[in-house]
Amino acid sequence: MGMGSQDAIDQLRVLMDQVDEPLKRSYQNVHQGYEVETLARFLRARDWNVAKAHKMLVDCLNWRVQNEIDNILAKPIVPADHYRGVRDSQLIGMCGYSREGLPVYAIGAGLSTFDKASVHYYVQSHIQLNEYRDRVILPAASKKHGRPITTCIKVLDMTGLKLSALNQIKLLTVISTVDDLNYPEKTNTYYIVNAPYIFSACWKVVKPLLQERTRKKVQMLNGNGRDELLKIMDISSLPHFCKREGSGSSKNNSEKSSESCYSLDHPFHQQLYNYTKEQAAKNTPTGPIKQGSFHVSVPEPEAEVKTIRSELQKFEKGIPRGLSGCLDDLKINNSE
Repeated sequence: MGMGSQDAIDQLRVLMDQVDEPLKRSYQNVHQGYEVETLARFLRARDWNVAKAHKMLVDCLNWRVQNEIDNILAKPIVPADHYRGVRDSQLIGMCGYSREGLPVYAIGAGLSTFDKASVHYYVQSHIQLNEYRDRVILPAASKKHGRPITTCIKVLDMTGLKLSALNQIKLLTVISTVDDLNYPEKTNTYYIVNAPYIFSACWKVVKPLLQERTRKKVQMLNGNGRDELLKIMDISSLPHFCKREGSGSSKNNSEKSSESCYSLDHPFHQQLYNYTKEQAAKNTPTGPIKQGSFHVSVPEPEAEVKTIRSELQKFEKGIPRGLSGCLDDLKINNSE
């Protein structure tokens, strides 16, 4: 960071020292002892404008307090069978670490259906994954490596992506808005693998609308990305859909087993789910855990998100009905 960046961090730190309780307590949950890195994240998200970064961070803290986000890891989705349905339709999991110590998350963007529960459960699950990453996974990685590790890597598998996925644009906008406004700059790199034609077409629409710092984080890899990803992580940390040699997707992408990091049976999700149950037991030592989703208010999307959503809807409407079915089945021939 240059001198100007350090000055901005110092100014923002002074402003944050002035916040009152309970925002101060929530702020500690956000930075987890890595305050400089946290301030820098919010400053980057607002192009190093101190006033705008301060407003963004205070708005984030108010959102956390108003929605009890600091307690969300004590709100398990019960019963477990219902949570299994969430995991089977919202495909995301942690599969290991890069050689630099960054957690690696796999996301089944193409095969996620979001059809086993209400929107509230999916938002709750997403925020719990974020909070567990920020409060448990990243602090442990930082301690292990003796330096701040405050970001992760995401590998997005586009296998099975169809035009009908745009029907989920409202839910995806909600999740994107939660991340953009309250967990900014937490992803170091997005790797796109197994991209079908329809994703490439959508990407041409979306890419020009993204800010430059976001575009630089996205890397399109050939096939399942195995060879490129092995340059930054060991094979044991590869997502299950990247482990087959050669281009193309794994034949076992939809397999629901402990081998799939999406599954509730995977050690990562078992640890996360047990953690939420333990936290719930500490908060409510007597009586059964209350069932029902944890409702979270979602702020209005930023202009960039609104524009992307609008352009994708125009894209969907602009494709002739007969052609859309063909597009669903076309894949990029990555060997060419």
